[in-house]
Amino acid sequence: MSGIVAYIDGGARGNPGPAGYGVRIENATGDLVEEFHGFLGSATNNIAEYNALLAALRYAREHGHRHVRIKSDSELLVKQMNGEYRVKHPGLQPLHSEARTLAGALDRVTYEHVRREQNRHADRLANLAMDQGTAIADS
Repeated sequence: MSGIVAYIDGGARGNPGPAGYGVRIENATGDLVEEFHGFLGSATNNIAEYNALLAALRYAREHGHRHVRIKSDSELLVKQMNGEYRVKHPGLQPLHSEARTLAGALDRVTYEHVRREQNRHADRLANLAMDQGTAIADS
């Protein structure tokens, strides 16, 4: 099966605050395959970013995709996953470890930092998750 591209984004309103993530999966030619999002309750931006990554890697594994290109506007996440930065924050260490394990079960995972405007679909999905989660909490 050919590879996929996963655009990922996470956000938190308040940092920490109501948090969510969004993932847009495209095929190698840029066609939309799937979009999904999730509300995380209260979390930080970086925790939300890692949850987006975990969701994308789980999706790849569950759907038989062995090659994944992760595109994120989080320079911290990309540099940590590429081994350029250490993961110092104790709240991120288990998420990073789980991501490394999931990625290790696939044939090839690459991480690329993209500008925010190139990640607008994933950003929209993360905001949708935060909006829906906040609406449920307020009801």
